[in-house]
Amino acid sequence: MSDFKFCPVCATSLVQRVDEGEGGKSRLACPEGHWTHWDNPLPVLAAIVEIDGKILLARNAAWQEGMFALITGFMERDETPEQGIAREIKEETNLDAEQIKLVGVYEFMRKNELIIAYHVKASGAVQLSPELLEYRLLEPAALRPWRAGTGHAVADWMRAQGLAVEYVERPLLQAQPEPALKA
Repeated sequence: MSDFKFCPVCATSLVQRVDEGEGGKSRLACPEGHWTHWDNPLPVLAAIVEIDGKILLARNAAWQEGMFALITGFMERDETPEQGIAREIKEETNLDAEQIKLVGVYEFMRKNELIIAYHVKASGAVQLSPELLEYRLLEPAALRPWRAGTGHAVADWMRAQGLAVEYVERPLLQAQPEPALKA
């Protein structure tokens, strides 16, 4: 659900409107026709970052202990998805992306996002951005994806590597076999 209440052009209160030719979809719109809130999914980039044969998972500062996930971020204007994921990896971990290969595209309806996931071979020394507290480097077989969003990307990548997939029910990847590394 949207927080938009007023037209950004004329400040008139928005109304729910069913547009002809839009398959009967109801959208918030200006009654004067100046603006429509399409509420389209937002593209999110995700990386299965590989360093020396291990996969890097990181814990966001807002998450509980033991919860780790892929490096993710939003595309910026005037960059390709590949440039965007390389930039996100550099910003969040200080690693350099050397090989970038598309894993797949995944829906994440709960957050109205479309995830574009890559396997990225990277190099360098990990230095986390302030938004990340710690990281773990795991053997690929130790990954435990969740059943949504980036978890589907991890599972597909693991299967492509000939690895068995064991899902967890929590809403992020779990990374418990090896100790955390702080940067």
